[in-house]
Amino acid sequence: RSNPYQGSLLQDSVRRYLQLPADQTVLILHAKVAQKSYGNEKRFFCPPPCVYLSGPGWKLKQEQIKARDVGEAGFRVWGYMGLDSMGSSLMETQKLSFEEQPDEKGFSCAKALYISDTDKRKHFRLVLKLFFSNGQEIGTFHSKLIKVISKPSQKKQSLKNTDLCISSGSKVSLFNRLRSQTVSTRYLSVEGGAFIASARQWAAFTLHLAEERCARSEFPLREGYIRYGSVVQLVCTATGVTLPPLIIRKVMKQYAMLDVDEPISQLHKCAFQFQGSERMYLCLSTDKVIQFQASPCPKEANRELLNDGSCWTIISTETVEYTFSESLACVREPVSPVPLIAALQLTGGGDVAMLEVQGEYFHAHLKVWFGDVEAETMYRSPKSLVCVVPDVSAFGSDWRWLRYPITVPLLLIRDDGLIYSSSFTFTYTPEQSCIPGQQVLSDVPQDSDRLLDSIHQEFTRTNFHLFMQT
Repeated sequence: RSNPYQGSLLQDSVRRYLQLPADQTVLILHAKVAQKSYGNEKRFFCPPPCVYLSGPGWKLKQEQIKARDVGEAGFRVWGYMGLDSMGSSLMETQKLSFEEQPDEKGFSCAKALYISDTDKRKHFRLVLKLFFSNGQEIGTFHSKLIKVISKPSQKKQSLKNTDLCISSGSKVSLFNRLRSQTVSTRYLSVEGGAFIASARQWAAFTLHLAEERCARSEFPLREGYIRYGSVVQLVCTATGVTLPPLIIRKVMKQYAMLDVDEPISQLHKCAFQFQGSERMYLCLSTDKVIQFQASPCPKEANRELLNDGSCWTIISTETVEYTFSESLACVREPVSPVPLIAALQLTGGGDVAMLEVQGEYFHAHLKVWFGDVEAETMYRSPKSLVCVVPDVSAFGSDWRWLRYPITVPLLLIRDDGLIYSSSFTFTYTPEQSCIPGQQVLSDVPQDSDRLLDSIHQEFTRTNFHLFMQT
């Protein structure tokens, strides 16, 4: 760095951040597929794309703006969401105003977005632009790719068409429409540790294949695609709240089909029978989630008659999370593009260890930091950064002689001091070895482990190991 004084100031800021992180997180939830609208109709995306703002950095940043501008003009956050094909005109997007929830998260959703038949693309992304209400732009954020479909597939699905099949371990949303009316749509959600049917907010659930005989609290996970007749477990991704084991059934004309075992497809109608019960199904009643007992079909033993509240529509969902911190930086530019780290690849070792950071939205103004130590970083492409792994002595001379691993967080920092945190860490693991003919260190502290000190000599080199925190 050309200016050592600025470098020292930045390092002090990073140390303060590591002691008390003031992150700002933007979380976008959306469906994995979208049904196309034809003619003058508007098939609004269901479930509607949702945005959550979380982290202590939001309140801190708003207080800074409020104090600087005098008044409450900069206190609120608002935004616009639209499709990535749209122009810069804000009239083509939907305005979002955020409301604070009991858990202090800001929440908003775009209920009136759709894609028309004039748009010939097979995939698109959602674009979210956020602002403070004093007009200061926060940044632009993108969803993951959304697949466009004409209508839910009615034919039996083949596992060759994996885009439409739902695999074990993927995230889904469930919604119900009484008498197929859009205004009556209710989404399966979780509130206060209980399952509810909400008209406003929806939850993403991890859908697991489970063994047919499994306890409610502990179930072995299985891989593969979900088929009708399978035993599944629904786990809320936000709270971890779990429903008992359920048998997923195909629904045709309000009947649960007991003998269908084909793969489940996007936007299919399905029902969830409680395993081991006498025809009891997951059902909504206004805003409550209850159990409903289906009626046997006297003419066809492979069918059971359901009510409207027991018929759910299933769709895969995606989540993308952007995290940054403006608390210690004088940031005048938008925070975007916010880099996303997907994987780390280590090459070499010793003094020439190189780390490739793989992901999205990288640019030449980013540096990789190992905790509060900056690494020499080279920009390769929007999906790749390469850096030299700092020697462990950069964290203090004492680290070199410790026998225990040390773990430091991996950060990306923009050249104006904006910090992008990640869920990745880097671990230095000392490799203990014995050097023939070398004396054992004599100045052993009295409180150290003398047995280990008599076996292990000073460390001659350091191995590097990576792991991702979950």
